[in-house]
Amino acid sequence: MTLKSSTQRRLASMGRARWPLAEPVKRMRVLLLLIAVVFSLCAGRALQVQAFDAKAYATEAADRMQESLVLPAARGDITDRYGAVLAYTEQTVNVIADPKAIRTNGKMDLQPMTQRDKEIAAAAPQQIAQLLATHLGNTPDSYLPALTDQKSSYKVIAKRVPAETFEILQTELKAAGLLGLTRMTAPTRRYPNTTLAANLIGWVNEQGQAAGGLELSLEKLLRGTDGKEVYDSSPNGKIPLGDNVLIPAQNGHNFGLTIDASLQLMAEQRLAKTLADTGAEAAAVIVLDPRTGEVLVLANGPSFDSNEPGKGESQNMGNRAAMSLYEPGSVQKILTFAALIDSGTIEADDKVKFPGFIKQDQFKITDWWNHGTITLRARGIFARSSNVGTITLARMMNKEKLRAYYASFGLGQSTNSGIGGEATGYLPKATMPNYTRDGIAFGTSLSVTALQNAAAISSVVNGGVYHAPTVISTMDGQPFTASKQDPTPRRVISESTSEQVRSLMEQQALNQKSKSFSINGYRIGTKTGTARLVSADCKCYRGESVVSTVGVAPIDDPQVLVYAVVWNPKRNGASGASVAGPLMHDVLALALPRYAVAPSSAKGVKLPLE
Repeated sequence: MTLKSSTQRRLASMGRARWPLAEPVKRMRVLLLLIAVVFSLCAGRALQVQAFDAKAYATEAADRMQESLVLPAARGDITDRYGAVLAYTEQTVNVIADPKAIRTNGKMDLQPMTQRDKEIAAAAPQQIAQLLATHLGNTPDSYLPALTDQKSSYKVIAKRVPAETFEILQTELKAAGLLGLTRMTAPTRRYPNTTLAANLIGWVNEQGQAAGGLELSLEKLLRGTDGKEVYDSSPNGKIPLGDNVLIPAQNGHNFGLTIDASLQLMAEQRLAKTLADTGAEAAAVIVLDPRTGEVLVLANGPSFDSNEPGKGESQNMGNRAAMSLYEPGSVQKILTFAALIDSGTIEADDKVKFPGFIKQDQFKITDWWNHGTITLRARGIFARSSNVGTITLARMMNKEKLRAYYASFGLGQSTNSGIGGEATGYLPKATMPNYTRDGIAFGTSLSVTALQNAAAISSVVNGGVYHAPTVISTMDGQPFTASKQDPTPRRVISESTSEQVRSLMEQQALNQKSKSFSINGYRIGTKTGTARLVSADCKCYRGESVVSTVGVAPIDDPQVLVYAVVWNPKRNGASGASVAGPLMHDVLALALPRYAVAPSSAKGVKLPLE
């Protein structure tokens, strides 16, 4: 071994001996450096929070301490013309359970439970279930699964519970020292008369959304505007002296209808009997005050319960009286004769000779009774409801002028009554072919709604003034007009013409054998109609019918108009006179004394028809 190598080994040995002494010092320096860096970062962050971003962070902290609570607006009521409530909102709540709060006696695993907490929590589900059964019904056992659910902290126990009931329940829970039940506001729309005028009023679904009828068309006005409360809170609830901002709710408007609920009920009962007796698909009855256009009854059947719309059948939940289109049949002759007389084209006493049928291409138009060429007075053509005679008269008048009369009576346009989904009907243009003019004259080749036709006939019999039909009379007690409706009355025919057409209608009633066309003590005027239904699929007649009858009384001073329409009757003759006539008669007989209409001072007299 050389001297150099020996020396190197000693030096290496000495270096290894000193290293353990230097290593702790180096580590301490690194640690101190890291600590300094951390403190520097913390100081910088503190400077940022406290100096530069203090306002933003304070705002964020305040926001986290704030709670926002929606204050639901109360939906407006709907009442009839006398103030009877048809729809209102009941303050109800959904009862909510927190199983976790129940089994921890409110500690929520954030604090240790004492022995007393455990004892209360063990007995709580059964005690709460017993109280629920007492106030909400059912048995205690029916509530226990929800109250003891180990995987949930939110269980809906019951829906639509009256708020007063929950207050009583909550008071008893508090007195017993029980926790874990809360409520969520869930107002319920109530319809105290169930099916009464349901097709007109509509309904509000379980989510509080309007889904049909006036409830939907007046939604923005009925609903109101929700309010809001924003307040400071802590884990223990609302901070008494904290900030509190309150924006009150603006409740919805209340609406009064022109409908007479009592007469509506009687009409609906009589309508239901018609459906049962005739096996008809559907029916509608309208009662109008011809002096004002106010709709006193707007009945549809079959119907549904507005409280339980889910159980209704979709085809029965609309408003057929304002939405279903059909050809009016011979009821249209009221309007045709009004135009012919008012224009000076004919007079009621004119004698008219006409054939047994009129041929149009491959079609042949006949009357309901067989006859050859005959002569009747214009009055007789109306009273006997001759299609051929009516066409013969209508051909004497300019098409454009005749069409203008029909339009002035409101045909081919919506009445804008405020009923959602109201149909406009169809009235051909003035350039219509001659055969279309012939059809319209006796009630085919056009379409109407029952409400539209009732208003048109009303304008003819009331002295010649058209009043747009109204179903909504007031909002918050003040007069109300539907947004698109023009309430201004307009003259459509002369008073003299109106008187002559009423006389024609009285002759039709006097010359009918049926008792449906007479009411003891009153002179009445009527007109029947029968037409075939058109299929939307083939645009052709489908072999089914729609029949109708209109009645007006007293005929010398019309105060009540009743229009009955029945779709596809299968029994009792399936004609306007045999099916719709009795329905019209019974409702008119109920309405006249209800409104204290004085009986006629003299009986009607039959006038010559031939």
